[in-house]
Amino acid sequence: MEERYALELIQKNKRIDDRSFDQYREIKIKQGVIKSAEGSADVSIGNTRVIAGVKMDLDEPFPDTPEEGILIVNAEFNPLASPDFESGPPGENAIELARIVDRGLRESKCIELEKLCITPKEKVWCVFVDIDIIDHDGNLLDCAALAAIAALLDTKMPKIEDDEIIREDLENPLPIKYKPVNITVCKIGDKILLDPNLKEERVVDSKLSIAVRDDDKICALQKMGGKLRVDDIKTMVTMAIKKSKDIRKMVK
Repeated sequence: MEERYALELIQKNKRIDDRSFDQYREIKIKQGVIKSAEGSADVSIGNTRVIAGVKMDLDEPFPDTPEEGILIVNAEFNPLASPDFESGPPGENAIELARIVDRGLRESKCIELEKLCITPKEKVWCVFVDIDIIDHDGNLLDCAALAAIAALLDTKMPKIEDDEIIREDLENPLPIKYKPVNITVCKIGDKILLDPNLKEERVVDSKLSIAVRDDDKICALQKMGGKLRVDDIKTMVTMAIKKSKDIRKMVK
């Protein structure tokens, strides 16, 4: 019933929480929330809440990038966050979310990975980003991506002595060059809107997640759901670029 009511309102150019179609719910960002991590952030968009933590370790580089560090993103859907989430190893939705967040960070060249090389072909820093869904009320992807970049910006690199990591001694910040922001634009009927809450999300026909860099470059796209017209995509990209500027100002 609530989903049907949300759909009826959208068809009348209204939303169930009185927002405009291009308006996000209140965004809150708190960094440095996990003292045992090298970086962390607690981000909420409305009632959707995600915590991201960053851990750094030493590893061998990949053979095709022998002078670059490594970035790995993982996600966990906490069963307490939603009745739809189940216990156990990460499911398809968690794997997909992690993959999309990873691609937005990686393709934006967010981290200067070459600066994480210690010994070419032998030793580099590996940056692990762990995303934990705390509460799900729609638009998980944007919240998770925002938490990831906020946690990376909070990250300090541990000191190395005699090939040992001294985690109690954090030195320089992670070499961040860009702050990509993910904006998911949804189509419901013939209406296009941002940041659907859970009731709205359940009636979405199609959506396009767009990772936007500081210079307005589109660095990653992920389409989900039904077909989109070329005009729809143009509108969605324009909305994403404009909104990304506002949200990026919130990330320190």
